[in-house]
Amino acid sequence: MAVDQASVSKIIAVLSHSLRREILLILSNRGECTFTDLLNILKVDTGKLSFHLRTLSAFIEQTPTGKYKLSRTGENAVRVISDVESWAEVADVNRKATQLPLGSFGKRTTAFLIDFLLMLLITVLLTFPQVLYIIAAKIFSPELSTILFITLCLLWAYSTMLEGFNGQSLGKRLTGLKAVRTDGKKLSYDHAAIRNFGKAFLLPFDILVGLRLKNKEFIRYFDKFAGTTVIDLRLQLG
Repeated sequence: MAVDQASVSKIIAVLSHSLRREILLILSNRGECTFTDLLNILKVDTGKLSFHLRTLSAFIEQTPTGKYKLSRTGENAVRVISDVESWAEVADVNRKATQLPLGSFGKRTTAFLIDFLLMLLITVLLTFPQVLYIIAAKIFSPELSTILFITLCLLWAYSTMLEGFNGQSLGKRLTGLKAVRTDGKKLSYDHAAIRNFGKAFLLPFDILVGLRLKNKEFIRYFDKFAGTTVIDLRLQLG
């Protein structure tokens, strides 16, 4: 059965206006609204609202009490609007991501080593007697694994706190890197905690899976999982 393209164009034209989409979404959320309710929510004049309600006649209907609600067609239209908004968000994220001056693998490795060695030094100072025992014994001991575990826990907590605050650990600051969200929004502590969990506790898995993604934005898998990446501020300034 052939689709009437003129009808399709008419529907798209009706939904192309942001105020009409907003009316449909309001009715979807509230169920029913009076004309006055819509006036108060939308902050528009009576004539403008009347015009848009008439234009939406195929998508809305009135109850016996005179309130407006979505018709079956209107309910379908709301689902379409939600899908299109999701597509628009994904397209915007992809556009922003392609414009990011991404940090190189080498610089990110350097930043990681700086942060790791700093946390290792702090751990050694905190567990100095155990370190002396390991040196004296010259053999592997449970204390060695304890020291490594403490170092990794400190690395995760330290990286999460500093990156959640402004996107930079000491290693990133020294190398001119910064962790950011790929959608352009501020990096939160939650995002920082997720991306750094892989770095601290699952690094081999994190990198191997990340490399299989074949996407320069996500050198590590947990970056993709958190929706984050690392940019080179020096390239950005250049």
